[in-house]
Amino acid sequence: MKANSTNLSDSLGIVGCGWVGKPLAEQLLQQQFSVVVTSSRADNVAKLIDKGLTAEQLHLPCSQEELVDKKVFAQQTLLIAITPLFRQGRTDYADKVKALVQAAKAQGKVKRLILLSSSAVYNGLVGEVTEASQLDLTADKVAILQQAEQEVLSFSANSVVMRLAGLVGPERHPGNFLRKKLQSNNNVFHDGHAHVNLIHQADVVGLLLAILQHGNLGGIYNGVSETNASKQMYYQTAAKSIGLPVPEFAVPENIAASKVVLGDKARRDFNYQFVYPDLLAWL
Repeated sequence: MKANSTNLSDSLGIVGCGWVGKPLAEQLLQQQFSVVVTSSRADNVAKLIDKGLTAEQLHLPCSQEELVDKKVFAQQTLLIAITPLFRQGRTDYADKVKALVQAAKAQGKVKRLILLSSSAVYNGLVGEVTEASQLDLTADKVAILQQAEQEVLSFSANSVVMRLAGLVGPERHPGNFLRKKLQSNNNVFHDGHAHVNLIHQADVVGLLLAILQHGNLGGIYNGVSETNASKQMYYQTAAKSIGLPVPEFAVPENIAASKVVLGDKARRDFNYQFVYPDLLAWL
């Protein structure tokens, strides 16, 4: 097994090897890095094995007895990349993360945790927000995300929470969102003045690789591009880029302040240069 000379870890476990975890695992595999991954679906596990990955099925929630037997908890670094499923009405995200943290402690082999959280933890805030911004915990979603983050941060001083902005990239072109809206005959969009906070899949993977190479650093980091655009500008540009009708945006009676998530800390601490710093140019 090969590891970067600046890396304190020589193996990685990924719980939830999906849209972000899969390209990360494949890249590490090419570098002869030891990777063990999980997926909740048996068909996805089979596909991951076909890619040459060590994969096992893990469906949450489950008992601690089931968890501790999984190979993913025998790795030095554990990446938790499960989705909260808020849109499906789920409220057990923090409980699932806590169970994973407890399993990592029980095995005694994991030295560092990395959690893929969400910039939705800043919901309710306006203006420029950083990792140090005071959260609005009156919203259930924010409180659940923050609870999950604290579970991970309490594991070790070098554990990391990455608050990811909206994800774009392969299979997640914003034009696909527009196409669905147009097909539903709902052609009028709202909140056109709002700032877009986004990050490309390639930069999520790039940031995670940088985190793995800086094994001593821990804490909360925002994962977001430097795209300076309103929702109206961004989605109208997206529509033009794939030949869709340009969407119309309703004119609000009152223009509320927008939220701008800043990602300077991650770029500085991990010495990372974005592949797609401006997602208007990517379009």
